[in-house]
Amino acid sequence: MARSPSLPSDSSGLLARSRDGDNAEPLTISEISQSLKRTVEDRFGYVRLRGELSGVKRAASGHMYCALKDDKAVLDGVMWRGNTGRLAFVPEDGLEVIATGKLTTYPGRSKYQIVMDSLEIAGEGALLALLEKTRARLEAEGLFARERKRRLPFLPRTIGVVTSPTGSVIRDILHRLADRFPSHVLVWPVLVQGQGAAEQVAGAIRGFSEIAPGGAIARPDVVIVARGGGSIEDLWSFNEEVVVRAIAECTISVISAVGHETDTTLADYAADQRAPTPTAAAEMAVPVRVDLDATVADFAARQRRAVHRPLELGRERLDARVRRMPKIEALLQPQAQKLDDLSERLRRGLRDRAGQGREKLAGTAARLSPRLLHQALDTRKDRLVRAKLSPELVTRPIAQGQNRLDALARLAEQLHPKKPLERGYAMVRDGDRRVVTTFEEAASKPALNLEFKDGELSVGVGDAPPPAQAKAQPKAPPPAPPKRKTRPTAPNPAQDDLFG
Repeated sequence: MARSPSLPSDSSGLLARSRDGDNAEPLTISEISQSLKRTVEDRFGYVRLRGELSGVKRAASGHMYCALKDDKAVLDGVMWRGNTGRLAFVPEDGLEVIATGKLTTYPGRSKYQIVMDSLEIAGEGALLALLEKTRARLEAEGLFARERKRRLPFLPRTIGVVTSPTGSVIRDILHRLADRFPSHVLVWPVLVQGQGAAEQVAGAIRGFSEIAPGGAIARPDVVIVARGGGSIEDLWSFNEEVVVRAIAECTISVISAVGHETDTTLADYAADQRAPTPTAAAEMAVPVRVDLDATVADFAARQRRAVHRPLELGRERLDARVRRMPKIEALLQPQAQKLDDLSERLRRGLRDRAGQGREKLAGTAARLSPRLLHQALDTRKDRLVRAKLSPELVTRPIAQGQNRLDALARLAEQLHPKKPLERGYAMVRDGDRRVVTTFEEAASKPALNLEFKDGELSVGVGDAPPPAQAKAQPKAPPPAPPKRKTRPTAPNPAQDDLFG
């Protein structure tokens, strides 16, 4: 952009001016705040955070404000009234929780925060810490990578099961396979908990993987590693590194069915498929024969559904647009939070202002007490009684004024315009009694009037006859200067002047 010729150049950098080739306009604070808000919400639309609650506060509107912290960082959090009502516990400071929600920003205070949808209590002991450490190390090696996962065969002929032969798990698996799709099952009996259980489970998985295809023993098409539910100590064998590595190195697809639905072990991460229960593992391994028949019938129905597909697509697009539309709560949440913040600031300001007013009133009341007023009055009375008046305080200003008046009188006498006449000078006037000061002006007049000390004389100029002689008029003697008054002697020269 070219610089305007009407504006002076500013080489000092005092004024902000556009430079050649610069098309970056400065943003307002609101614009950059909104841009940051959109970036954070798009990038962290769903997060789960673990931390310690701090500064939990319930606003009058029902919203909850708090902070999540660990030993190195602090993150502000807010939960709206609709979600706080569904909490199963009362949040308090020092409680370790897992918060689920999305990250956003609050432009009013230039902070980022998490808007929590749910809050759960988290208790992590030494065993869970060790489990998390092992999981992170194995994950860093790529044992849990998604690209290592293999698809399960659609209709396996032989299924290998690694579990205890005496528990109810194997009976549930066999019963479920018989109901869905009868298959050939090979059971490798192992210990599922206690000392040596991890080594036996790992050996069984490697044993199935080393069976050669087409041999005397049928090679399984899928392997199920199963165990019933229990505590984390009961399931710890399936968290051992030897078991995890055996599952990851197995050349056969592996289904992990350890514990109940809420139990999670490292074997679940390494397996190709995780089943919530052993029974569900059997359902994943084989399809349902009835379902296969239904699939064939479904293929015939797809032709009929194709006619209605445009309508379904339009409905899906409409539903998608409706889901993307912002909810009224999402639009009002920042304003509600800002209102809570301003309400809190207003209450603090009124309280502080009232306290300051009370302090000021107390200080003013102390200064206006009757005792202090009487004390000040008594002090001034004492000063008035101790004061001594002297005549000199009146006569001294009068004498000084008389001296100044005498000096002015002498100066007026010296500056009187007729005072030089006493020394032999004359005052020249024309016929109109105006004073003549130059030769040229005097030569142009037909007659002049000369005033001396003791009278006046009229004379002619050139050939003009002189006018009638005026008789000298005796002049009145000048006024005598005023007599100076003697200055009275001050009776008390040390007395201060009250007037000046």
